[in-house]
Amino acid sequence: MVVMEAVSDFGPPRGNIKMASKFSTKLKELRVSKGRTLREFCLENKIDPGNYSKLERGHFPPPESHDLLEKYAMALGLKPGSDDWLELFDLAAAERGRIPEDLMSDEKIVDKLPVLFRTMRGTPLSGEQLDELIEHVRRS
Repeated sequence: MVVMEAVSDFGPPRGNIKMASKFSTKLKELRVSKGRTLREFCLENKIDPGNYSKLERGHFPPPESHDLLEKYAMALGLKPGSDDWLELFDLAAAERGRIPEDLMSDEKIVDKLPVLFRTMRGTPLSGEQLDELIEHVRRS
């Protein structure tokens, strides 16, 4: 017997939003790059195809559950800590309006966040300035 995850794992539906988000686009790109149709991928990984399709189309927000997001990342063949892994988790956090857990667990980074927020609300930083700020935060 195949057990599928419950709809409640995804949080509330987005209503009439039909446009794919960066998270949903990345999710689909990763699956397609594995050469799997949605149904094949879901069957192989015991994932409900209806819910996963809604995720890929942006009808559901990224999962709130870290474990469920990790299940998807592993099913997509992502290695923990890889660029694709981090990007998927970062996109999910950003879309949910959250700061990624790994950053929030670093007290030095958390202490610097107010400076980052104030800076971002003021004059926009160039890409180079933002990179310098990030590097400064990492060294602190």
